[in-house]
Amino acid sequence: MIKLKINGQEQNWDGDPDLPLLWFIRDEIGLTGTKFGCGQALCGSCTVLVDKQAARACVTSVSDVRDREVITIEGLHPTGDHPVQKAWRQLNVPQCGFCQTGQIMQAAALLIENPKPSHDQIRESLSGNICRCGCYQRIENAIHLASTGV
Repeated sequence: MIKLKINGQEQNWDGDPDLPLLWFIRDEIGLTGTKFGCGQALCGSCTVLVDKQAARACVTSVSDVRDREVITIEGLHPTGDHPVQKAWRQLNVPQCGFCQTGQIMQAAALLIENPKPSHDQIRESLSGNICRCGCYQRIENAIHLASTGV
């Protein structure tokens, strides 16, 4: 039995320990905000926080997060008002929206580690998150806005 903590709630898993965390989150507990993109940790759509650090849920197994704290987009803030989420709305960042949860989670991890990142630090931190719509400048602006506490 693997014990997990997702968005503050204890979860148990007695299935395949190699099950990708993404499928546990989406299929076993029904949180669909975390997206499947490439399945190879290349696009960042499935980014979640594991012990406050960004992790790709598509290549992280359930056993990798045993007894660790996982936060998904649904758990980032109870009403969706995390500073990154507020900045996203204020600057109308998303277009198609598919990558946005991964982008937001990566940005949240960055701001935990570095509350006042420079442009270069933002670009480096989010370089593994792909936006097919090309919203990179608005994403960067939103992270700067979020770093002010919005």
